Amino acid sequence: MRPLPTRSSSFLSRRLGLLALSLLALLVAAGCSAFSRAVKEGDQLTTERKWSDAEAAYLRALAAEPGDPEVKTKLRDVRKAWSGEVLGKAKAVHEQGDLAGATPLLVRALQLDPENDPARTLLTQTLDARVEVALKALKEDRFQEARTELDAVLAVNPEHAAAAKGVVAVQTAWARRWFTTAQRLEEEGKLGNALLAYVRADQERVGATAARERAEEVRRKLRDEVAFLVVAAQAEDKAEAPDVAQRLSPGRLSALLPQNVPIRVITADAPKDHEGVRLGVSLERVMPVKSVEQAQRSTRYVVTNKAVPNPRRTQLESALLEQERKLEEVERKLGLALRDYLRKQDELTQVREVASRCRARERQTCGTALSECINAFGRAKRDEVPKECNPSRCNPMCDAEENTLKQKDAGVQELERRVESAQEGAEAQRREVQRGRDAFFREPLTVEEPVYAEYPYDVELHRLTITASVTERLVDLAKDTTTASPHTADYAAMHEDSSNKAYDKVGVLADPVQLRTEAELRVEAGDRAMAAIAERVKERFNAYRQRQVEDARRGMVRPAAEDVVEKAVRALLLTADAPPQDILQPLARARGLARPESLFGNN
Repeated sequence: MRPLPTRSSSFLSRRLGLLALSLLALLVAAGCSAFSRAVKEGDQLTTERKWSDAEAAYLRALAAEPGDPEVKTKLRDVRKAWSGEVLGKAKAVHEQGDLAGATPLLVRALQLDPENDPARTLLTQTLDARVEVALKALKEDRFQEARTELDAVLAVNPEHAAAAKGVVAVQTAWARRWFTTAQRLEEEGKLGNALLAYVRADQERVGATAARERAEEVRRKLRDEVAFLVVAAQAEDKAEAPDVAQRLSPGRLSALLPQNVPIRVITADAPKDHEGVRLGVSLERVMPVKSVEQAQRSTRYVVTNKAVPNPRRTQLESALLEQERKLEEVERKLGLALRDYLRKQDELTQVREVASRCRARERQTCGTALSECINAFGRAKRDEVPKECNPSRCNPMCDAEENTLKQKDAGVQELERRVESAQEGAEAQRREVQRGRDAFFREPLTVEEPVYAEYPYDVELHRLTITASVTERLVDLAKDTTTASPHTADYAAMHEDSSNKAYDKVGVLADPVQLRTEAELRVEAGDRAMAAIAERVKERFNAYRQRQVEDARRGMVRPAAEDVVEKAVRALLLTADAPPQDILQPLARARGLARPESLFGNN
C-alpha cells in the first residue's frame, strides 16, 4: 500500500527547490562578477595609464566572455594609447641620436597598433639612417661595426634593399682584406697561414676575389712540401716473367695507395732530406703447380616406394582424444551448474512463498488499523486525532523477506546465465569433436614413402696454383740503402674445380673441368704481391703523419699563433682522409672559418 504524502514531506520539497534556485543564482552571479570585475579593473587601470595591466585585465574579461564587442573595443583603444606613448619615448630617444635604442621602441609601437602610421614612418627613417651609419663605417674600414648595424636592420626588415646591398659590400670588403692578408703571408713564405686566409676570403664572398684559385695553388704547394715520397723503379725480373713483373710497376703501386692524402710515387731522384722511402722490388720466381686428385662423392636416388603408417592420422587421433577429454570436462561442469541452478530455484520458490504470506499479513494488519481509525474518528472530539490513526501502524513489516527475495532472485539469474554459457560451450565442443572424428576417418591408414639409396661415383679435383716470390726493400730516404733488410714473401693465386662423367641412372650430370687460365692467375699473384707492398708503404706513411699530428697537438694551447698554424695545417693535409677534430675545430674557430672542411678543397 502506497503511503499518503504528509505535510512535512511537502515542506522539505519546497526547501530543496529554493536551495537549488539559490545555488544557480549564485553561479550566474559569480560568472557575471568575474567578467564585471575584470572590465572594471581594466577601466580603472586605463584611467591610471597602466597599459600592460589594463591589457591583461581586458584579456581576462575576454576569456570569460570571448565575443563581447565592448571589451574588444576597449582593448583596441588601450593598445592604441599605449602605442602612442611608446612612440613618444621612441621620438625622444631618436632625437638624442640613439638609433639602436629607438628601433625596438618603434617596433613595439607597431606591434601594439599596426595602423600607427607615424611610428611606421619614423621606423623607416631610423632604418635608413642606420644603413647610412653602416656605410660610413664601411668607408672607414670598420667592417664589424658596419655588419652589426646592417644585421640589426635586416632583423627588423629582411626586405630592406639598401641593407642587403650593404651586407654584400661588407662581405666583399672582408674578402678583399683577407685576400690581401693572404698574399702578404704567401710572400713571407707562411703558406699554412696564407691557405687559411684564402679560404676565409672565399667564404666571406665567393667570387669577389681570386681566393679559391690561389687557395688551390697554395694547397698544392703545401701538399708537395709535406708529401711522403716513394721512389720506385721498375721491378727486377729475375724469373723472366714480364706479365707478372708488369703488375709490380710504380704505376700499379700509385693506384693502390690512397688518393686524398699526399703520397707520391716517383721514379726520379727525390729532393734531399725529404720524407719518404726508396722501394726496390725483385721478382725472384714464378712457379705454376698443377695437380689432379682422385676422390669420391655420393648422391641419393629413389629406389622404390613403400607403404608406411600415415603420421597425419596419428596426429589427428591424438587431437581427437584431447577434444573428447575436453568435452567430458565441459559436460561435467555443465552438470554441476545445472544442479546448482535447480537447488537455487527451489530456494527461491520457498522464499517467494514466505514473502507472499508476509505481504498478506501486512495488508490485513493495515486494513484492521484503518477500520479502527475510522471508528475512532466517529467517537473522537472535534480537532482531535485519535491514537488509533497513528501512521506507524501501516509501516512496512516485510523488509527482511523482500531483501532475501531480491538476493535469491539475483543469485538464480546469475546461475541461469552460467548454465546458458556452459550449454553453449558444450555445444561448441561437441561440434569440434565431430569435426575431429570426420577428419580422422577421412585420413588414409597408410601413405607412400620413397626409399633412398646412396650411389658413390668418382670425381677428379683439378687445382692450378701460381706462386710468385717477391723480394722488396723499403729504405728511408734519409738513411743509407745498405741498412735496410730485404723482405721476401710468396704470394699464391689458386683456383680449383672438380669434374666427373655422367651417371644418368641416378641423375648425376657430366661436369667438365673449368679452371681459370694460367695467365689470369699470374696477374692475380702479381696484384696480391703489390697490394701487400702498398700496405707496408702505408704503414710507413702513417708513422710519419702521426709524428706530425703529435707535434701539431702540442701547440694547440695557442691555435692563433702563426707558427702553430703552419704545423697544424700541414698535419691536417696529411690526415685529409680522417682529420683530427681536436686540431681542425680550434684552428677553424681561431681563423673564423664557417666550413672547416673547405681547408681540404671541399667547397
